[in-house]
Amino acid sequence: MKQLMLGNEAVARGLYEAGCMFVSSYPGTPSTEITEAIAKYPEVYAEWAPNEKVAMEAAFGASLAGRRSFCGMKHVGLNVAADPLFTISYTGVNAGMVIGVADDAGMHSSQNEQDSRYYAKSAKIPMLEPSDSAEAIAYAKAAYDISEKFDTPVLLKMCTRVSHSQSVVETGERVEQLKEYQKDIAKYVMMPGNAKKRHPVVEARTAALVDFAENTELNRVEEGWDHKMGIITSSTSYQYVKEVLGDRYPVMKLGMIWPMPDEKIRVFAASVETLVIVEELEGFIESHCRDLGLACVGKSNFSNIGELMPLDVAKQLSTPWETGVKLEENIPPRPPVMCAGCPHRGLFYTLKKNKLTVLGDIGCYTLGAVAPLGAVDSVICMGASVSGLHGFSKSQNGAMDNRTVAVIGDSTFIHSGITGLVNMAYNESNATVIIVDNSITGMTGHQQNPTTGFNLKGDPCTKIDLETLCRAVGIRRVRVVDPYDLAQCDAAIKEELSANEPSVIISRRPCALLKYVKHKAPLTVDTEKCVGCKACMKIGCPAVSIVNGRAKVDATQCVGCGVCQQLCKFGALKEV
Repeated sequence: MKQLMLGNEAVARGLYEAGCMFVSSYPGTPSTEITEAIAKYPEVYAEWAPNEKVAMEAAFGASLAGRRSFCGMKHVGLNVAADPLFTISYTGVNAGMVIGVADDAGMHSSQNEQDSRYYAKSAKIPMLEPSDSAEAIAYAKAAYDISEKFDTPVLLKMCTRVSHSQSVVETGERVEQLKEYQKDIAKYVMMPGNAKKRHPVVEARTAALVDFAENTELNRVEEGWDHKMGIITSSTSYQYVKEVLGDRYPVMKLGMIWPMPDEKIRVFAASVETLVIVEELEGFIESHCRDLGLACVGKSNFSNIGELMPLDVAKQLSTPWETGVKLEENIPPRPPVMCAGCPHRGLFYTLKKNKLTVLGDIGCYTLGAVAPLGAVDSVICMGASVSGLHGFSKSQNGAMDNRTVAVIGDSTFIHSGITGLVNMAYNESNATVIIVDNSITGMTGHQQNPTTGFNLKGDPCTKIDLETLCRAVGIRRVRVVDPYDLAQCDAAIKEELSANEPSVIISRRPCALLKYVKHKAPLTVDTEKCVGCKACMKIGCPAVSIVNGRAKVDATQCVGCGVCQQLCKFGALKEV
């Protein structure tokens, strides 16, 4: 049956049709929808793991048991899972194992735009890279065949544009293939004596994969009538090349991006006058071609910063292609802000008011760095706020302990903040960690996590109690505050910062966008009492504005949280 599917949905369908039986992932844009989609198939066990490392190790366990498995993550999540990734390359697999990774060129929702292709090369693991939804289904299925044929995990690389764009797919039937588990210490126990023997196996496998790359239909050459130029490309860059150039120039489309087909590339290069490499981010294909001794044009024309666009291809390859769309100049910017009623807003206002140094983390609450709050001093990676706070405190010999806090979300704390808190307790930091608990994984679209009491499929499950967990690792001072209550937040922060031991404040209120959250009526403005002091604007709520010198509340956005009301000294903001 033919239908439109997002690239991520198509990957999930390919996993399903290939007989995948176990999925473990951590949500991360732009990869999240793969796991959300596969969870809808009852034949597949699917879960959210606490982090990507756990997800990959769980998927390996399922593969070892003889069941085809998958784990999904975004590009920075692969950093977290790098430890098992490199060793699973040595052990190989039993049943097929596919690792989905989605890059985010342009950093639409990420803190960097690293190129995951280098992980494939470094870990010596094959990587497939679809360019549309139809290929996403086909490549997911092919990945399992390659995994089992060559005894290796396989990386399936997506990117934002392929993950979140729709194209036509044709679905097929599910075929399950089960394998028996057989104990094999030499293969799966990676102590040095065994690992040394596995390394030559990996090198032989890579040579065999190069031969496979030469003949697989995943890598194809599309002929053109003008051989003055030939283009090697992959993924979404292939789509832009075809959109701009049509069938004019020969194109080598690499679906298996690692290892590459050396001889096929040499033959293609010899058939054209100028070899051009069109790829996003780093010059991965270009470097390989140069290693083969080929002259080519690549990053000298195309930047390794940001997304590649069709206009970039047209401009650099000197074509008359036009988009047919003219955008007005001076489009006003639309910076991201916390939603109206966001429970994090009151907390960050309090932190700014007290002029604290705030080490932030990855999540919706990163927006606490945005004006007018501007309350966050650093954001690095998942969990870095807690570990960074410890280093900041110790290096200052306690001089700023009463002026510095870490802020981390509930899901991020479970992901990688716990070990940082263990370090603080063990090495006796005199510092305060604030866990902003909004009862969901908000940044990636409201996924469940171990603190919510529900699993991926919405079924009730074990709920991690944050207060008990914090006390269990050695933190004696643990308290809960309501971030809508500014006075309560202010008092709690001042008390904990003055204490002579590590402490945790849990700022707890559910995300305002959750369907089950009951909101109060929108506030109204008494224009006779409003003096236009703009105190209500200090929290940066999108529901509050100044019109004709007076405050105005947008009733379609306001959820009646009352935070702005607490800032008004004149009683101009009122409940209906």
